[in-house]
Amino acid sequence: MSDARSVVIESETLRLEATLADSAAARAFKDALPVEGKANLWGDELYFEIPLEATLEPGATDQLPAGSLAFWPPGNAFCIIWGTTPASHEDEPRFASPVNALGTIHGDWSALAQISQGETVRVDIK
Repeated sequence: MSDARSVVIESETLRLEATLADSAAARAFKDALPVEGKANLWGDELYFEIPLEATLEPGATDQLPAGSLAFWPPGNAFCIIWGTTPASHEDEPRFASPVNALGTIHGDWSALAQISQGETVRVDIK
């Protein structure tokens, strides 16, 4: 039996597993699964709009560690960050504005660098 907070992220070029956080935002995201969209790339961040609306939670931030899953309320977007973006200072992963942390990818997320703009990405319960 899989962990109740485990999800899988798949595209034509990758398959990654992640664990969702224990938060209201992560629970709302899980309830919206499965979600799918065309990858938009902003530096080393992938994002796409999903059918979820939420406000920023206490503790929302524009900085999360590489390999983090997030929800960006202004764009109703699911995001994965794995490196620098145009908003970064030096080598820190940084979003355009605060996000709700959703979870973390297990292990090596380097395959995210192979995602192409417009590639279909799907997130579902494991």
